[in-house]
Amino acid sequence: MDEETRYEAVASRDARFDGAFFFAVETTGIYCRPSCPAVTPKRRNVRFYPTAAAAQGNGFRACRRCRPDAVPGSAEWNVRADVVGRAMRMIGDGVVDREGVPGLAGRLGYSARQVQRQLTAELGAGPVALARAQRAHTARTLLQTTVLPVTEIAFAAGFASVRQFNDTIRQIYARTPSGLRAESATGGARATRAAPALAGIPLRLAYRGAYAARAMFDLLADEALTSVEEVIGRPGARTYRRTLRLPHGPGVVSVDEARPVADAPRPGWLEARIHLTDLRDLTTAVQRLRRLLDLDADPYAVDERLGADPFLAPLVAARPGLRAPGTADPEEYALRVHLGGAGARRLVEAYGDPVERPCGTLTRLFPAPAALVDDPVAGPLATALADGTVRLDAGAGREEAERALLTVPGVSARTAALIRMRGLGDPDVAPDGGSGDAAWRPWRSYAVWHLLVGSPALRDQAVSSSPQL
Repeated sequence: MDEETRYEAVASRDARFDGAFFFAVETTGIYCRPSCPAVTPKRRNVRFYPTAAAAQGNGFRACRRCRPDAVPGSAEWNVRADVVGRAMRMIGDGVVDREGVPGLAGRLGYSARQVQRQLTAELGAGPVALARAQRAHTARTLLQTTVLPVTEIAFAAGFASVRQFNDTIRQIYARTPSGLRAESATGGARATRAAPALAGIPLRLAYRGAYAARAMFDLLADEALTSVEEVIGRPGARTYRRTLRLPHGPGVVSVDEARPVADAPRPGWLEARIHLTDLRDLTTAVQRLRRLLDLDADPYAVDERLGADPFLAPLVAARPGLRAPGTADPEEYALRVHLGGAGARRLVEAYGDPVERPCGTLTRLFPAPAALVDDPVAGPLATALADGTVRLDAGAGREEAERALLTVPGVSARTAALIRMRGLGDPDVAPDGGSGDAAWRPWRSYAVWHLLVGSPALRDQAVSSSPQL
């Protein structure tokens, strides 16, 4: 897109581009999402930025009306396998907060200077600024949904000091942390009625375009692993819950199939709630839940490409916004698809750590690979995951990971392709080992799901050969 096309998107308040770029208005000092309902600014006063961090770095503060920091992530990072795409996925997973820029660079196989240069050149902001923008959004969420003291929120969001936290909030939101909390309808009376440790952190997980929630929740229900996952409620009003192993401790995440907001003009988010042992894991938990549900996808681009195929067109029309499900834990998924349903249940029963506070039927965590290295069946793959021979983290190279998986005894080409498709979120994989239809690229993974969901016979055949597909 050139700048004139971007301005047309802003003038028409086109929500398709929310998260794909941001615009700022020089006369007001504010930056917004493209669909901001405010009066369209004059073209000469508008500047465009690829990321919120770039707009913030140029001195603009977030619009209070459209909340540009709450948009879905750019679908571009799901598609791209280059260093910038991998870096953005890792920053989203909290790598910079936990390991700093040297840790990010080391995982990418580049120097810190090279990473800084590439991100700044393409995104208008380096890794520190990108992580800082993410911390600010996490802090706003905690301020407006919990009653935690401001000091605790500062460190939970990843800031190194309270002063840094205060300065960042003032710069981005033109409010003090206390002022930001006071003006929020969700951060005032409602949040004070329950402590976050008991109620969890309520969140709205934004998505763009249509979202075929029923198909997603049908899949989650079919795959639910006893003691680790559950789906409760009736179709149309179900809740998915699961335990999750996070960097600083275990957590429980839940998300509702339907959004219970009667006066909302159109769907745009899923209601979720996150219970954490350590609030520093909030960003990571949110990103992993988003990857599981494929919430950063661009359904407009996917449906346009696949809907042009005469064979797929009826399936796309029947389920607009169908997503390609991912996973909340790539290493867990790899072991589950490798062993199958019965084998995964055995691992949970034999090796799964019990959770301190059971929630419904959720009583265990899926075991970490290091705990499974001596298992006679899971051992080879678990060892490769534990020692780093196979990397499946947010920034792993997809081709390299698939090649490494194929060196593990017992891992088939189909299993490796499925892990690449769902564990690493690759949108362009044909799990049967074929190339698929070239007209479906770069969305072959989505085409697979349309075929499986739209054809019960084909789905039954696929599930019988691979229960985790």
